[in-house]
Amino acid sequence: MDELVVSTEVYADPEDVYAFLLDFPRYANYSEYLRGVRTLEGDGGPGTRYALTFAWWKITYTAHSLVTGVEPPERIDWEITKDIDAGGCWRVTPGESDGGSDDAADRPCEVALEVEFDPGSASSAALDLPRLVSFDWVLKKAIPLIRGEAERVVERAVRDLEDSTRDVDLEVYVDSARI
Repeated sequence: MDELVVSTEVYADPEDVYAFLLDFPRYANYSEYLRGVRTLEGDGGPGTRYALTFAWWKITYTAHSLVTGVEPPERIDWEITKDIDAGGCWRVTPGESDGGSDDAADRPCEVALEVEFDPGSASSAALDLPRLVSFDWVLKKAIPLIRGEAERVVERAVRDLEDSTRDVDLEVYVDSARI
């Protein structure tokens, strides 16, 4: 499994951050390649299923995800349910009080998007590829885009949460040379 973690600080109440992240259909506003998120079943809690439609180059693909667990206001777990072994979570860690203000929005909390996936588990039958285009070529080109997408989603979400345009400092961890 390849792993990617993108994290940063956000100046917002952890409960507000959690509620914001639980709104999966909103993610299409933050992604270059995610065209839309449709709720298939549920209200955001465990068992909620989504259809996420991605478009890149000449390829359109709809991934199906499932919310597998929630721990309000700190964690939302999800997995992709077809065509690839992938999953992850959103993690919200409340900031520590500095002894000053008791307002949670005055001290940063950490938000992290954690993703694990096995590119070798991807199903070539999932895509309707143009003639003379191999599935291996598509994987080789698409996998490096995952890091940029994750960074973009976290950065844009933080800007909306804070209603600001500040530069968002991201910490990125990857355990694969492919990403």
